[in-house]
Amino acid sequence: MGGTLRTRVPDEAWQCQALARLWTMLDKPNATRDDLAELETRYKAYTHWAQAQLIELPETEIWAQWLVPDLPRERIAPRAQALTLAWRNRNGRALLKPDAASTLAEMHRRGYRLGLISNTISAADVPRVLAENHVRDFFEVVVLSSVCGIRKPDPEIFWRATRALDIAPAQCAYLGDRISRDVVGARRAGYGLAIQIKSFLTAQSDRASDVELPDVVIENLMQVVEVVGN
Repeated sequence: MGGTLRTRVPDEAWQCQALARLWTMLDKPNATRDDLAELETRYKAYTHWAQAQLIELPETEIWAQWLVPDLPRERIAPRAQALTLAWRNRNGRALLKPDAASTLAEMHRRGYRLGLISNTISAADVPRVLAENHVRDFFEVVVLSSVCGIRKPDPEIFWRATRALDIAPAQCAYLGDRISRDVVGARRAGYGLAIQIKSFLTAQSDRASDVELPDVVIENLMQVVEVVGN
């Protein structure tokens, strides 16, 4: 989802509002930059662990075990989903790419069956974005790491999508922006085609040592229509 179908843009007012909501829910109205830095450190520790284990914890557990273990679980649990959304929004406003809706509509028109697999700590974020942009109906299946507990590139999260669609992995093409998660995962799962789209996240996660290369590299979403049509 992130980097493939949407991008994140700076929005100072949006980010300030997100942080204000975050601190209000954490009962820290006088939070400082040091408080934010501590949360960032704890979150990095969680993501390092999750990436190593290929596991995604439920939102309540991320907050209760990793981010604010000093606060009572019973206070955090009802707020976990809203806390996660505020936490994600602190980095900017997530927007669907300009050509995303038209590409999905064209793929759907041509009869392709579409599914979405996303590594995300939020169970609400992706469904909300899809609904707000009126593209949810294009996807027959949406598999989120925060819901199933498995992260890409574990092939099991890819197989969950193919099982839900009742399609053999070899008959599927997968589009993603990161070699380390998307291309590697699709290959391990036996997908027939691995397509990489360049994004703002690609350079952050792909390294020259990566040996599992995509079948095709594209620069914009509409190119995928040509690739899978050939």
